[in-house]
Amino acid sequence: MARSRYLLFGMLLFAHALWAVPRQLDAYRWQDVARIVAIGDLHGDYDSYLTVLQSSGVVDRRGRWIAGDTHLVQTGDIPDRGPDTRRIITHMARLAQQAEKRGGRVHNLIGNHEAMNVYGDLRYVTEGEYKAFAGKRSAALRDRYYKATLEALAGSDPERAAALPADHRAQWDLEHPLGWVEQRFAWDPRWDPEGELFLWTMKGKVAVQLNDLVFVHGGISSAYCGNSLESMTTMARAALRRNDPEELGILRDEAGPLWYRGLAGVQPVALAETVDAILQRHGAGHVVIGHTPTDGVIWPRLAGRVIMIDTGMSAAFGKHIGWLEVTREGLFAGYRGGRLRLPMDDGQRLEYLDAVIALHPDNAELPKRREALMAGTLDPPPASVEGAAAQPLDPAVSCGTAR
Repeated sequence: MARSRYLLFGMLLFAHALWAVPRQLDAYRWQDVARIVAIGDLHGDYDSYLTVLQSSGVVDRRGRWIAGDTHLVQTGDIPDRGPDTRRIITHMARLAQQAEKRGGRVHNLIGNHEAMNVYGDLRYVTEGEYKAFAGKRSAALRDRYYKATLEALAGSDPERAAALPADHRAQWDLEHPLGWVEQRFAWDPRWDPEGELFLWTMKGKVAVQLNDLVFVHGGISSAYCGNSLESMTTMARAALRRNDPEELGILRDEAGPLWYRGLAGVQPVALAETVDAILQRHGAGHVVIGHTPTDGVIWPRLAGRVIMIDTGMSAAFGKHIGWLEVTREGLFAGYRGGRLRLPMDDGQRLEYLDAVIALHPDNAELPKRREALMAGTLDPPPASVEGAAAQPLDPAVSCGTAR
C-alpha cells in the first residue's frame, strides 16, 4: 500500500514537472512559461535598463542573469534619445546567452527606432550615441567620407558643388559628428552588410507569443490582423535587408506593427471587435505593447486585452521604472515601490492607479492620468471607421487575409 502511494506521488511529481517546463511550439510561440518579465522602451538609458532588471529580479548587482527559466521580453526601441544604445545592446546580447544556459530566454522585438537606425532616419540619435562609436580613427574616417561626398557631388552636379559656401565643411561636421561614420557601419547594411547592430536587429522579431500573451512594439491593426507572427517578421527582415528608402513597407507603415498606436487609445482608436479578432487569430488573451508612453504606469485597456508597458524609463521620458510580470498566479505590474496585481476589469483601474500614485507620489504625471480617467477622456471612443486617416482600415476584418 505504501509502495503504491509513493508510486502515485512520484507520478504526480513527474506530471507536474512536465507541465512546468516551458515548451517552444515554433520560433515565435512558447507555452507553459512559468514567469515572464516584460519591459518597454529604453531609449539609450543604461542606468534605467539595469535598474528595471535588478528591481524585477532578473539580474544581480553585477548585471548577471539570476532569473532561472524566466523569459524576458523587451518590446523594442532600445536606440535613440539617450547615449547608451550600444552599451545596452551589448549587455542584452550577453544576457541572452546567460539566460539560455539556465533555461530562460531573452526575446528582443524590433521597434520603429531599431528600423529607423537601419534605414538611416537619424533624427533622434544623440551626440552621446555617436560618441560611443568614436575612436582614434574617427577623424580620418570622417575626412575620407567628406572627400568622397564632395567627389560624388562634383560628378553628379558640378554647378552645385562649385556653389558650396565657404563654411560648408563646418556645417557638414555638425551634421556628421565624430562616430557618425562608425555608427552607420554598425547599423546600415548599405555600408556594411555584416554590421554588428544590423545583424543584431535582424535576429529580433516583430512579435512573439508567450502563453496567452502576444508581445509587439506598436500594435496590431486590422490591416495586419490576418498575418501570422512569422509573416510580420519575415516582411520586416526583408525590408531591412533591402533597405530601399522608397520601399520601406511594413517598417514605415503607420498601420504596421512598429508604428500603430490604435491599441493604445490613440486616434484612430482600434475597435473592440478588432482587438477580439486579433486575439482570436492568435489564440491569445492579451496583446502587450510598448511605443506609446504612459508616464509611469503599466496600463491595461479593454479589460486587460491590451496592456501598455512603455512607462517612459529613459531620461528623455522621466525615468519611470516599471515592468509587467506574469506568473501562474496572474498578471502583475512591478514598480520600485512594490508589485500590484493588474486589474482585468476597467472599473477597477481607478483603485489601481491610486495605488500606483501612492507608490510614486513624486510622479506629477500620474494625477493627470487620474483626472483624465475620471473625466472619461483617457480612453476616447473609436472613430466611426478605424483608421479613417491616410490609410483606411476595415473594422470588421475577420483576420482571414494576410498582407
